[in-house]
Amino acid sequence: MKIDFHNHFYPSEYLKKLEQWGRRYEFTHDATGLKIVKEKGARYLGITPQMEDPEKRIGDMDRLGLDVQVLTLSTPNVYFSTRKRNLYLARLANDYFAGLCQKYPKRFIAFASVPLGHPEDALSELHRCAKDLGMKGVVLGTNIDGKHLHVKEFWPFYEEVDRLGLPIFLHPMVPVHPETMAEWPLVPLVGFVMDTTLTVSKMIYSGLFEKYPDLTLILPHMGGTIPFLYERINNGYRAFPDCRENIPKLPGEYLKKFYYDTVSLHKPALMCGYHTFGADRMVLGSDYPHVIGDMGKSISTIEELDIPREDKEKIFGENGKKILKL
Repeated sequence: MKIDFHNHFYPSEYLKKLEQWGRRYEFTHDATGLKIVKEKGARYLGITPQMEDPEKRIGDMDRLGLDVQVLTLSTPNVYFSTRKRNLYLARLANDYFAGLCQKYPKRFIAFASVPLGHPEDALSELHRCAKDLGMKGVVLGTNIDGKHLHVKEFWPFYEEVDRLGLPIFLHPMVPVHPETMAEWPLVPLVGFVMDTTLTVSKMIYSGLFEKYPDLTLILPHMGGTIPFLYERINNGYRAFPDCRENIPKLPGEYLKKFYYDTVSLHKPALMCGYHTFGADRMVLGSDYPHVIGDMGKSISTIEELDIPREDKEKIFGENGKKILKL
């Protein structure tokens, strides 16, 4: 069985609302890193026909032998300056995803988007999605209006996610200071993976996973740069007292409890993650159908790894079945 944890869908009504409210985005050099340019917005969002058409994506899944996709809303998700609109977009997207899962129950599973900028709204929507819509997890951006995910105002939300036993999938957002990445589309290519690395490091050093040790975290893009910085992050704990204030053990002890998706498509990078965390902590991801995603290569790259078949099956779907309680 093959379960893809990292792929995206934009409901058409969600995109229409972004356009209606002036929210077609292009990465640029201004203070927010986002600029309204309708004719170029689709290019930077990476929208393809499969992004809005379930039949086309099921055709691709069948052609490449993929059984299940875990659907999530991609950037910019539901993190804007207007509270009412954030909740409206979350409900719109979540209702649509739930409908897709009801129509194609053997092909799609959905994670809920929540307006975490207002934690009380996020809690309300979390309960609705888990209890009424049957959604199997939550997707969070790596920063919420510039706030990384370690800040204490978000902790009551994590407490409830922990109580419900739901996994959290992280997805990168535009970094807080993207102006240095404006010359080329370096925000999605480089900035995204760095924001993942930064927010996860802060979450660990803050003591979040000491407080809630059973939280299930799924990290995108092989954890950003975490497998490569693994011992450096540990050395920070050894060298700097500040890094030991909130946690009693090495950061690696927490990092080894997370899951890492395979959206790297580079065999040496995947082997670094494999040697660092093991096959038990890796899940299939493709970033489909973004223009830089590749469902076919996500599968063939794992097939080509020089690892036991049993480990490949764990990555393809066995770990995923445990996370999703299938």
